Amino acid sequence: MTGQALSLAAEAGKAPIGRVLVVDDSRLQRSILAKSLRRAGHDVIEADSADAALAICAATPPDIVFSDWVMPGMSGLDFCRAFRAMKRDSYGYFILLTSKSDAHDITQGFEAGADDFLIKPAIPDDLRARISAAKRILTMERELSEKNRMISDTLAQLQAAYERIDQDLLQAKTIQESLVPEVEGRFGRSRVSLLLKPCGHIGGDLVGMFSPGKNRVAFYNIDVSGHGITSAMMTARLGSYLSSSHLDQNVAVEKRLERFFALRQPSEVASILNARLAADTGIAEYFTMVYCIADLRSGDMRLVQAGHPHPLLIRADGTREFLGHGGVPVGLLPDARFDQIDFRMKTGDRLLLYSDGISECVMQDGSMLDQDGLLSLVDEIDSDSGREFLDDLFWRLSARMRRDSGMEDDVSATLFEYLGGEG
Repeated sequence: MTGQALSLAAEAGKAPIGRVLVVDDSRLQRSILAKSLRRAGHDVIEADSADAALAICAATPPDIVFSDWVMPGMSGLDFCRAFRAMKRDSYGYFILLTSKSDAHDITQGFEAGADDFLIKPAIPDDLRARISAAKRILTMERELSEKNRMISDTLAQLQAAYERIDQDLLQAKTIQESLVPEVEGRFGRSRVSLLLKPCGHIGGDLVGMFSPGKNRVAFYNIDVSGHGITSAMMTARLGSYLSSSHLDQNVAVEKRLERFFALRQPSEVASILNARLAADTGIAEYFTMVYCIADLRSGDMRLVQAGHPHPLLIRADGTREFLGHGGVPVGLLPDARFDQIDFRMKTGDRLLLYSDGISECVMQDGSMLDQDGLLSLVDEIDSDSGREFLDDLFWRLSARMRRDSGMEDDVSATLFEYLGGEG
């Protein structure tokens, strides 16, 4: 709670505690006690019976009640029980006036709801002590009630703020999903399929594909450092840098002879993105990436691996191979160099790009999936469709991950299926 809030609560606790009700069928005893209380500055109300006192309590609830134990009709003990049953906005302090000192009688009084006892005839020092104790209790109760009210108000405000943030995050999720408008694309005979599963409303992974013309396609898998809103904002930015709908703004594409677009080399694309992040002051985020281009006529492939998990080449004959040498993430070092890998795919070969949300997923035994686990998952998949392949991969991964933690990181993958050049 803030200092201002505590100050307000303290002020609430200092609210006057002075309305005192004196209940006694003896006019003399009542008058003596009332006079002493008025002399001490209290606002005193008198009642000659418990029934009259209950009517007063219903109309103007007192802060403190002094009630005789033995009275005609309703006793002080029954009055105390009725007083406690009444609905109040604040606590009322109840003191029984009695000549009883037996332990059993005292116990009865406490069980009925009394806070204290005053032996008749009241000695001034005893009366002052009882009033001081009552004021301390009532002051603390009011302070606590005010603090609880303020906490409740704060929790309501936080809940409202959470709901607004939740709505904003849902909208942000919609915007982020628009960065991947299609989860599958055909390019000639070949096909690119995409999988993107954020661990929260929004995530820091990005997948995509684009083609500047016939027989050429580019695709990628990106993982921005960190999680949440900051990472999601970075993916939105990267999505604009690698736009599939606005090739003239895509940094991976260059216009040649003012007539057609051509794909830049993967290592050049990584260097351009690295330079853009390095030029922006105040940005601490970096990202890992595998970016690949394919010649659909020959199956010639070129890719750059920038700190991302090793791509898995799945040959049509059943052999598998992890590609790349690791590399440095994009945006981590201003003068980083990025190596390019050239290889060739044959008809029926598949290339799987994936984020560390897959390779570092924690299994039920506490270990990470790692490369061997990924190969095991891939061996279990029997699907001719790239989209079904990725869905099956994610389903099997979910079945093996540790239940108590669930998805701790975003999961994303890109699958390229080379199905040969045009006949």
